[in-house]
Amino acid sequence: MARLSGLQRDVLSLYRKCLREIRNKPEDARINFKKYARSEFQKHLAVNKKDFSAIEYLLRKGNRQLELYADPGIRNIR
Repeated sequence: MARLSGLQRDVLSLYRKCLREIRNKPEDARINFKKYARSEFQKHLAVNKKDFSAIEYLLRKGNRQLELYADPGIRNIR
């Protein structure tokens, strides 16, 4: 298996953080959070691996969204 670049590791790390944070949500809302996270990552699969600025932007955006949705007051997402 090929070694992952730093950005690839960052993307995987963000995805894992999302999945961990979903565990803190109410059980009936977890599926909605999981679907949302998966769809956000799949939406950007076509981004060129060498487009570093776009990937870094999406990572920053993803981390901000994760911070927002990690708030205990957010109980569900649609």
